[in-house]
Amino acid sequence: MSWLTNPQEAEFWIAVGLAVFAALLWRAKVPGLAAKALDDAGAKVRAQLDEARSLRDEARALLAEIKAKHEATERAGAGMMAAARADAERLRAEAAVKLEEDVARRAALAERKIAIAEAQAAAEVKAAAAEMAAGAAEAVLAARIAGAACDPLIDAGLARLGERFT
Repeated sequence: MSWLTNPQEAEFWIAVGLAVFAALLWRAKVPGLAAKALDDAGAKVRAQLDEARSLRDEARALLAEIKAKHEATERAGAGMMAAARADAERLRAEAAVKLEEDVARRAALAERKIAIAEAQAAAEVKAAAAEMAAGAAEAVLAARIAGAACDPLIDAGLARLGERFT
């Protein structure tokens, strides 16, 4: 005999109890409540997954934006560095030109001062030579006048002077 048909077997009563229990659960709509609870839990999990996806998408977008800003900042920094190098080179070139101009100006000024000093020295030499010539002429004339009682040139000049006034 089978245990399902024999009320003398314990398995029979276990099967009957299980059937009654399942019927009670079915009557109390426990499977519906369990399904609803499972559906609610699934909805919560799905909402959390959707929120996680949206957070992940936002994080990816933010990361892309940060990378773009970083690349733009690096490009701007490289541009600034290039501009600074160009400015430094331009300033160096300008300084070199100004230095050359300053050296040329100072050389020209020194040459002018040398020319002026040479001209002054030449003028002083000429003045000294003229003074010496005048002194020598004075000495020669004084020696002539002292040696001769009369100078024929002076006498002739005085005679002509007198003729003019008369």
